[in-house]
Amino acid sequence: MKRELIPSLILTIVCILFFSGIYPVVMWCIAQAAPNKGEGFTIKDSNGKYYYENIGQKFTDDKYFWSRPSAVGYNAAGSGGSNKGPDNPDYLVQVQAAIDTFMAHNPGISKADIPSDMVTASGSGLDPHISAQGAEIQVARISKVRGLDKSKVAALVKEHIDGPMYGMGPERINVLKLNIALDNLK
Repeated sequence: MKRELIPSLILTIVCILFFSGIYPVVMWCIAQAAPNKGEGFTIKDSNGKYYYENIGQKFTDDKYFWSRPSAVGYNAAGSGGSNKGPDNPDYLVQVQAAIDTFMAHNPGISKADIPSDMVTASGSGLDPHISAQGAEIQVARISKVRGLDKSKVAALVKEHIDGPMYGMGPERINVLKLNIALDNLK
């Protein structure tokens, strides 16, 4: 019995010291070398409220550019996808409902014109970006609701397009940054 008990106690003590002391200190030191010291990047809106720019926010008001749907309700404490496959009947109903809602709020747009990122959640459920096409397809609605010239809103979209990450992938737009700039548009 001693032969099994002593090594297990030693391993328990070593694990406690490592995982509750050494590992967190090492991770904290690495974070200090990261941009913004590992605190995340925040954006301040015109009302003085701070938001994390790398976490998706829920925008469903017609005067704003909409975000991607979220499988986790935009809750950063529980990142994750729906785990439903593309032929799952529940998933297909959910996507169709998103398509119907998007088309109801953006009249004159056909189903084929809607980019997939506007009706499907990202793998994390927290993606703060939409495609450039996802923003461009919403310009008519936003300019009408806000009483702005379409060309002015379209120019704002073009200004906020980020190139592909590390030279790979599609162009994208951070919805939060775009909507804050939209609120500041005169």
